[in-house]
Amino acid sequence: MENYTETPKEERPKLNPFLAVWMHPKQAARYMINEKSIGFAILVLSIGYIGSLMSGLIDSELFPNLSPWILALLCVIFAPIAGIIGTAFSALISWLFGKLFKGTSTYSDLFKGLSLTAIPFIVLIPLYLIWLITSPDSLLDPNFIGSLPWIFWPTILVTIVVSIWSFVISVGVVAEAHQISNWMAFFTIFIPGIILFVVLFVLFFIILIGIIGVGMI
Repeated sequence: MENYTETPKEERPKLNPFLAVWMHPKQAARYMINEKSIGFAILVLSIGYIGSLMSGLIDSELFPNLSPWILALLCVIFAPIAGIIGTAFSALISWLFGKLFKGTSTYSDLFKGLSLTAIPFIVLIPLYLIWLITSPDSLLDPNFIGSLPWIFWPTILVTIVVSIWSFVISVGVVAEAHQISNWMAFFTIFIPGIILFVVLFVLFFIILIGIIGVGMI
C-alpha cells in the first residue's frame, strides 16, 4: 500500500470511498482527508454502523419483546450516535499514540479517515436483516435450542471477514494520516488495546477480590 501523497494532486483521480477502501485503503484515506468534510465522514460511519449494531444483536436479549422491525429501526436511529462516539474515541487514541511514532496527523484528519473502517460493515446489513426477520429467536436468544437458519453460517463468516478487513483498513488509515509505516500504525492501534485489556483485567480482579472478601465477612 503505497502512500497516496506521493501522487501529485493534479494527477489524483476522484475516488469513490465506498469502493476504493476495499482495495486501496490508503488512497481512500487520503481522499477523505483532502477532499471530504467531517459531515461526509459522519454520513459514512452512520451507514456502516447500522451493520455494526445489527451484528451486536447476537445473543443480546436486550429487547426480547420488540418486533424485528423495531429492532432494525433502533439500529438505524442509534447508528450515527454510536458511530460518532466510537470513531471519535478511536481517532483520539490513534492521534495520541501516533505521536509516539512521530505521527503528523491532526485529530480531524484521523476522524475522517477512520470513518472508512465502518464501510465494510455495510455488507452485513442485508444479512442480519434477513436473519432478524426470518429467525429472530436464533439471533437474539443465547439459550436458543433448535435448528439454525440457513443464513447463520454465511452471516458469521462474512462478519469475521469484515471485522478483519476493517482492522486492516484502520492500519492503512493511521499509516497514511500520520505518514508512518504500516508496522508503526499497527502498534499505534495495538498498544492502546493491550493497555486497555490490562486495565480492565486488573479492575475485574480487584472487584472479584472485593466480592469474595465481602462474602467471607
